[in-house]
Amino acid sequence: MAANGHPTVRRRRLGAELRLLRKAAGMTSMQVARHLLVSQSKISLIETGRRSINPRDVRDLCRLYGVADQEVVDSLMRMAKESGRQGWWVSCGDVPYGVYIGLETGAASIHTYEPLVIPGLLQTRAYAAVVTAETVPRITDEQAAVNLEVRLRRQHRAHHPARPFRLWAILDESVLHRTVGDHDVMREQLEHLNTLGAQPHITVQVLPHTAGAHPGVLGQFSILGFPDDDAGVVYLERFTSDLYLEKYIDRHPSHIMYDHLQAQALNPDDTRHFINDIIKVY
Repeated sequence: MAANGHPTVRRRRLGAELRLLRKAAGMTSMQVARHLLVSQSKISLIETGRRSINPRDVRDLCRLYGVADQEVVDSLMRMAKESGRQGWWVSCGDVPYGVYIGLETGAASIHTYEPLVIPGLLQTRAYAAVVTAETVPRITDEQAAVNLEVRLRRQHRAHHPARPFRLWAILDESVLHRTVGDHDVMREQLEHLNTLGAQPHITVQVLPHTAGAHPGVLGQFSILGFPDDDAGVVYLERFTSDLYLEKYIDRHPSHIMYDHLQAQALNPDDTRHFINDIIKVY
């Protein structure tokens, strides 16, 4: 059984399936651990997707759980094999937020609040180029170029014509007034924002300054939802390390916060008019 790491979407789904099979077999994780001569924590890590597992071990677990359907076994073994594959961003080198990109790639929905800049999935190339070059101190031109291309490639998933995920973005009004680049860059970016916000799978809301104090003053956060997974992940971006909240007791406050932000923000139609008025300034 392979090394530890943050759960990818495939590992999360595989772990959830194995947990269901174990419970159906009436076994505890401690009993499984004793049978396999491993620690209970290793079984827990596998079932939460935090530890990868090879197809052979999946086969052995299925035997232990009495899974008679070979198609089910084969499906889980394929899932284990696929879960070990590296994402496309790994070939780009030392890319920031690699763990997040892995989760984002498999997400069915993303609800994000951004108080400082346009979310990466909604940025134009010109706007993104300035952000990637100027927000990380002492970054080299080469690394900035790599980060830019990774950011733009992430957008392919958001705008996939056949299976785009549901994207809901709430922006503090300050985002629209912060001049990133020059006026031409900002004008193009805000026009692009309105164009994307008109698409059926993307919703954009602006939280105006007149809303006063609100839960978003605590900072940026995103809520990622996954197919066949009610749990989801709350992502908090930090400069040196990111935070991922998966337990209900940790995630639930963020869902409540987002509900309040949606209620206090301008509705999508008023948001478009609001952005159009700011575009005139640029």
